[in-house]
Parts: sequence; structure tokens; C-alpha cells
Amino acid sequence: MHGLAHNYLEYDAKSPSSKSSYIWVNPNSPRAKQLGKKSYDARYNYLVKFSNSLDSCHPNQHDVSQILDRLGDKVVEHDAVTIINNMENSVVVPFVLRYLQRKIRPTREVILYNVTLKVFKKCKDLDGAEKVVVEMLQRGVKPDNFTFSTIISCARSCYLPEKAVEWFEKMPSFGCEPDDITYCVMIDAYGKAGNIDMALHLYDRARIEKWRIDHVTFSTLIKMYGISGNYDGCLNVYEEMKALGVKPNLVVYNTLLDAMGRAKRPWQAKTIYKEMINNKILPNRSTYASLLHAYGRARFCEDALIVYREMKAQGMDLNTHLYNTLLAMCADVGYTDLAFEIFEDMKSSDTCSPDSWTFSSLITIYSCIGKVSEAERMMNQMIESGSEPTIFVLTSLVQCYGKAKRTDDVVKTFHQLLDMGLAPDDQFCGCLLNVMTQTPKEELGKLTDCVKKANPKLGSVVRYVVHGLEGDGEFRKEALELFGSVTDGVKRAFCNSLIDLCINLDLLDKACVLLDLGLTLEIYTDIQSRSQTQWSLHLKGLSVGAALTAFHVWMNDFSKALESGEEDLPPLFGINTGHGRHRYSEKGLASVIDSHMKEINAPFRESPDKAGWFLTTRVAVKSWMKSRSSSELVAA
Repeated sequence: MHGLAHNYLEYDAKSPSSKSSYIWVNPNSPRAKQLGKKSYDARYNYLVKFSNSLDSCHPNQHDVSQILDRLGDKVVEHDAVTIINNMENSVVVPFVLRYLQRKIRPTREVILYNVTLKVFKKCKDLDGAEKVVVEMLQRGVKPDNFTFSTIISCARSCYLPEKAVEWFEKMPSFGCEPDDITYCVMIDAYGKAGNIDMALHLYDRARIEKWRIDHVTFSTLIKMYGISGNYDGCLNVYEEMKALGVKPNLVVYNTLLDAMGRAKRPWQAKTIYKEMINNKILPNRSTYASLLHAYGRARFCEDALIVYREMKAQGMDLNTHLYNTLLAMCADVGYTDLAFEIFEDMKSSDTCSPDSWTFSSLITIYSCIGKVSEAERMMNQMIESGSEPTIFVLTSLVQCYGKAKRTDDVVKTFHQLLDMGLAPDDQFCGCLLNVMTQTPKEELGKLTDCVKKANPKLGSVVRYVVHGLEGDGEFRKEALELFGSVTDGVKRAFCNSLIDLCINLDLLDKACVLLDLGLTLEIYTDIQSRSQTQWSLHLKGLSVGAALTAFHVWMNDFSKALESGEEDLPPLFGINTGHGRHRYSEKGLASVIDSHMKEINAPFRESPDKAGWFLTTRVAVKSWMKSRSSSELVAA
């Protein structure tokens, strides 16, 4: 409106009530354009002063009238629009609107209402804006596209996407067709309101019809895909955005980094962050928080620690959730010293304090390294801080007592869990079972009762093992029922521990039954592989007992091949243990297998070129097999 031209020239802006306020300008004059612009600029600036005065006056009709009376009687519709359009006080503007409605007879009253709505939008006052629309309708003024786009934008700026949707869906009933800009705003609104299908439908139209989409909408689309778990969709939106020439801003990058953290794709978070820095966009606290979450959850320890130290160097505070993410990562990978350093930093922070998850991680660390008194001290601190021990904490304590061979304390902790009204879950039962593999034979009876109460199906299988009951068929049936009743995440842990228990008690036949069942149910997969040049046994992910049992079965298969006169044997045989170690132990499976091979005088030797591999030749293994019976392959 500022750019509209007038055919009248105000010659005395300070005295608008003068009888000769305007003079006519000949439109054919060479100076008409210049004089017209000068005239309008002077008038516009004069009217803006009225807007400023009205913004600071008391919200009542008397004070508003005193200011506007200075306009005199020659107020035109354009003056009214200019005054309201430049206001920023939604409490005063209704009085201004009423005054001007009485003063002039607008040709299009909807314009006065629309600029009034703009004031409410500037003030993020949706309730007031809705009252203006109600008044419009009562006066018989029909809303137009600008009315709806303004109130929708107001709802959006007030973070009320459901209200934006409500007003958008009223448009057809007033004969209004949304324009491209409104449609793009509604992609954002529908996404934030949770109507994913409608948001995606509009986004598809936007791509086809080449609507101009803003950063906020792109950010919402990325967030929407992330919440729904479609992380490739997040990346596709990001690439489409760049292809359209829209440069991602900090909000878009942060939203995308958060999505990659949820997706456990730290490598993609790393690439996106690098691109962000290359585009000279400075990270903020949200950026670092998203990176820390992405790296911490995926156990990208070094990257997470770089982010942590950079945040500290820049004086950025971490909240409890971020500290807990770091501590959980340290607990999971065995970074004990670093965990205690981070905990001390957390305690000295003014912005957060330890919660139950903090203590859980520290108790887990102490438990895994067998520091019983420290784990107990940490649990007491947890209780003193007002947090009850969780089942996760009690599971860690059971593990700790088990490592320390304190069977009575394991039993006591189990009964504590029941007294607290907590039901033993699969993870707790798996921990009890693992403790049994570390418990002296004479004390196993104390734990079988706990296992039976915690999970009767598991208790039944354990009874077969501990008491050495006959009947492999019934044993297999009981084990099959057990594996059908537990979650997928614990099946391998259960099977590993049961086989370990069998090996500890010299029950190789039962260990073989469990291994075969594990293979049938695909708890274990791809343990053996064969090619023309090499037969291989893959033990990575197996416990010690399961690995020794798998080796026994593999050698039995080889023995049968020899007995059947099979000639097509490969020149090489290999065992792959992986080359890692347990996170809280210096020993890995490779060292255990190496010791076992030496103990039974097997010809498998660790390869100097392939880490984690033990290799031998066909000739060597055939010679060794002939010198030993298969029953001796697994040491007691």
C-alpha cells in the first residue's frame, strides 16, 4: 500500500485540517510522477505517526478518538488502511477500527478487517483475531483469501497447528481457493497437527506444481518423516530442498541431525554436520545435542567425546539427558574412568542433577568390573536422592554379586525385587541365568529356586541341566517352549548361558541339543560355511561354552565325512572367533579358543595375517582326527 500513487498533493503535512490540504496535479505534467511520489511519501509518513501514537495510548475509545480527531474530516479509506496496517497493538486496534468505520464509508470493508487481523498476527493474538472474524461475519462482511491466510499464519506463529487446520478447512465454505503460499503453510500445519497423510499429499502437489516451500515447512517435513521412522524420507526431502535451490538453514540441519540420531545413523549425521560447517553455518547448542545423541546411541565414542569437550570449551551446559547418554555409552563400551570423570562434571553442574538413569549407568559400570561396595554405595546414593531402584539397577546388582561369587546376595536382591512389586523381566532372568554359569556347583540350588519363581519355563529347563535329568526329547521340548515365550532380544543370551551351564556340568549331549535347537530356530545363523578351498566355523557372538560345543559338532561333521570316504575336502580349515575382547575383560573368545586348541593339541594356529582366524590344513587335521576320539574334543 505504501507504493500506491495519489493524484492529490498534500502541501501542508503538519496541518492536515487546512481547507487547502490538497492540490490537483495534472497527470500529463512531466513532473506528475515526481510530485505524486513526494505527495504520497509525505502523507504516508504523517499517517505512520498516528499509528505510533495509537500503539502507545490507553485502550479506550476516548483516548483513541482524541488522537484520530486530529485527522479532521477529510479521512479517506486509504488513510484508514495505512494507519491500521502500521499498528502493533492488538488491544488498541479494535477501538481504532470502530472509530474509522464510523468516520468513513469503505468501499471494501474487508480490507479494513484484513489489516486489523495483521495487527493481531504481529502480536500473536489468535483469540483476538478470531473475535475480529466473528465480528466481520456479524456485519455481513465476507472473508476473502487474505483474511484466511492471515489468521492461518497467526495460528502458525502461535504454535497452534490444529487451529490453522481448522481455519484452512473453512475456506471452501466461503468460496475461497487457497493459493500456493497458503498450501505450503498448510504442509507445515498438517504435519505438526499429526495429519501426516494430508501433509504428504500437499507436499506431493507442491513438487508437481512447483510451489515455493519455506525453510519451516521443509524442517517440519523432515521431522515428520523422522517421527514416522522413514529416515530415507528425511534425506530425500533434504536433497529435494537443495535441488530446488533452497539453502538449508540451522533449523533444517538440526532437525535432520536429530532424525539421523533417532535412526542410529551416526555416519550420516557426521556427513551432514560437515556439510553444514562447509556452508559456514555455525552450530548451536541444539546442533551439539543432536550430534551427542546420535554418536552416543550408536557408541561412536570418540566422536561423542569430541562433541562433549567442544560443548564444555564453549561454555555450553549439558542437561541430564545428555549426561545420561554419555554415561550409558561409557557403561556399554567399558570406559570406566571417563564415566566417573563425566559424573563428577555432572555433579558440579548448576543446570542439572543425577537421576535414576544416571545412577543406573554407574551401578552397571561398577557391577561389570566387580566393584561390589562401590555399586552398593551408588545405589544408596540413588535411594537418598529420592529415586527407587529400578529393575535395570537390580539386574546390574545381581550381575555384580554373581561376579563376586556372592550367591546369597543374589538371592537377597531377587527377593528385594519381588518385595518392591516388580516382575522379573527377560533381561533380569537372563542375568540370573548368566550368574548360574559363574556359580560353584554346590550353590546352584540356591539360584534354581529363584529362576523357577522368575520364569517357570526357564526353571523347568534349568532343572533338567542342574539335576542331570534324562530324556533329551523332553528336554528339547521344554527348551523349545522356553524360546517361544521370550523376546527375540534375549534368545541368544538365554541359549548361550544354558549351553555354558551344560558345559560347566559336563553335559555335552544337552549342550548339543541346545545348539541344534538354536540353529533350527535361527537364534544362531551361518555358523558354518563351505567353499571349494576352505571349510570355516564362525564363532563370533557365541559364548565360550557355545563356541566349544559348535567346534565339537563341526569336528563330528568332519569325522563323519572322513568315515564316509568323502574325498572332496578343501585344503584349508578355519575358525573365525573375531578379534575383539569383552568390554570389561582383557580376554576375548580368540584367547579362549587358542588355549583350548593347545590343551587338546589341535593343529589350528592363529593366523598372523587374518586377525581372529585360526587355520590348519587338510593333512594336519586328518592326522589329528585319527589320533583322537571325538569325545575328547571338548575339555572338561
